[in-house]
Amino acid sequence: MSEADEQPAVLQGFIDKWLAVQPQQRVALAFVDGRRHPGHLALAALEQELLGAAYGIREPQVAAAKLNWWAEELAGAAASGGRHPLTRVLFDDERAHAIDSERWLAPIVAAMAQLEQGTAADFAAQREAAMPLHGALAALETAWWYGADADPARAALLATSNHLLHALLRLEQDADNDRLPLPMAQLARHGLTRAQLRQVGAQRQQAIVAQLADLSASWKAADKLDGPVSVFRAVESRHAARLARAAARAGDALAVLQAGHSRVGPGVSWQAWRAARAWHRLVG
Repeated sequence: MSEADEQPAVLQGFIDKWLAVQPQQRVALAFVDGRRHPGHLALAALEQELLGAAYGIREPQVAAAKLNWWAEELAGAAASGGRHPLTRVLFDDERAHAIDSERWLAPIVAAMAQLEQGTAADFAAQREAAMPLHGALAALETAWWYGADADPARAALLATSNHLLHALLRLEQDADNDRLPLPMAQLARHGLTRAQLRQVGAQRQQAIVAQLADLSASWKAADKLDGPVSVFRAVESRHAARLARAAARAGDALAVLQAGHSRVGPGVSWQAWRAARAWHRLVG
């Protein structure tokens, strides 16, 4: 098999990693044809690779080494075409060359800066701490889908809010981490210890419901902002907001969040269709 034949299979492996984290995007792929728009899928997969390095590697030095590799890769990709399968697909598209190097590198710079962050004091501080990385990813994505002049403010707030919900899903696994998914104010208000984060109980339930209320307000605030969002971001955000509302009404909010994250309901197709229609209306 030639290298050209192997390339699509290698690329699909990275796309599958992204879909494993966001299974609802399989529905969105019906509206974003990967054969016509391979860079759109490659960019989503690249975002997942960067987030995996920023949050999925426990040792900061190892995470920093991986992020440094990506920084070198993206810094030289405009001239070389890239070495990584995702980079090659992206920089085979003129869109990549229309985006300045600073914007390509901004997510990595932000990820490096927050590798050793601790638990935030309150929700506002938590969102502010996550915004540099997720806002940079949203700005890159917005420029790719809609051009360098498109306003990324709405996408940035959606991306940050989506991340904080995703972090909440790992509350039990991350109970011993320096950076907890619940801010210190929630822990103090509800008298929660780290050990109690792993146990179903009234205090944990109240803290999670309060966090979900803050997240719901954040999504509503994002919807009032101007600026387009990608089909993938729109599908992710609508799924996350709906899941948060369902969990807030449940007896065990965390169990509903964890079970519902990978569930693809019938409304996803409608959301994806609407998002794709808005995308095509804007780009012609």
